[in-house]
Amino acid sequence: MTASSTRRTTAARTRLAAAGAIAVAGTLILTGCGDQTDKGSDNGSGTSSASAPLASKLPADIKKAGVIKVGSDIAYPPVEYMQSGKAVGIDPDIADALGKQLGVKFEFQNGKFAQLIVGLQAKRFNVIMSAMNDTKDRQNGIDSDTGKKIGNGIDFVDYFTAGTSILVQKGNPKGIKTLDDLCGKVVALQQGTTSEGIAKAQSKKCTKDGKKAINLQTFDTDPEALLRLKQGASVADLNDFPVAAYNAKTSGGGKDFEVVGEQIEAGPYGIGVSKESTQLRDALQAAVDAIIKNGDYQKIMKKWNVVDGAVTEAKINGGS
Repeated sequence: MTASSTRRTTAARTRLAAAGAIAVAGTLILTGCGDQTDKGSDNGSGTSSASAPLASKLPADIKKAGVIKVGSDIAYPPVEYMQSGKAVGIDPDIADALGKQLGVKFEFQNGKFAQLIVGLQAKRFNVIMSAMNDTKDRQNGIDSDTGKKIGNGIDFVDYFTAGTSILVQKGNPKGIKTLDDLCGKVVALQQGTTSEGIAKAQSKKCTKDGKKAINLQTFDTDPEALLRLKQGASVADLNDFPVAAYNAKTSGGGKDFEVVGEQIEAGPYGIGVSKESTQLRDALQAAVDAIIKNGDYQKIMKKWNVVDGAVTEAKINGGS
């Protein structure tokens, strides 16, 4: 999480022995738990279509099924993580509110972040909600690292804004303040994310400036990267701002990590929808606008202390 990859630019923005060590709420880092499989998790969203004001906007097959299947890397609190076998967090709460507008349940399916777009295009689920940045590369199906075409791309319904932050050990023992301070040092982060793209771009800048490249270590899940930082095996983890701030506050009772510097390349999170699903995309846009208007959206932002990332309207493909 360029902005094409804050959590979350997939090269084709998370989300375990390592995950289990970090991802239990209230234990170490609370960056989520999850087995990174396709196992589903019903977050209890939805209501009957008879009482849902926007149910008529949905495609007939989804309305009949009463379910929108959501692909998500459920290991990225506070955006999404597992608690008592249930997906919880910002995204599940928003999904719950959208379900009441549309008269359907949103069922979260856990998977590796870097494989979510492929899963969407293979129709394993209907949408992606996974702190995924809306970027032009993703919209156009471009691999951000190689610039090559890798698919048809996807559409986004934008619903939140976040930038990347630098997370370091508490007390900042290595004196990291900016991206330039990462030159020649080990940085651990989740692969397929915007953060990875930012780190790779910075590494090129380091060498151009006559400094050593960043020693970048990437992992399938964010908890694995955070464990490396906690152990002192890396000097920093790049992460979406709300996630970095959450880990700094909760991991080890606030004694493990801290956020340094300003947010980098802030951009929108989007609900990912296949290019062919224009009716579903437009229904989701109407539902996001509806929960902004009725105040449910603001309540969720306040609940998770992410008001600074709130949007005032749902845009389609507003990322750059």
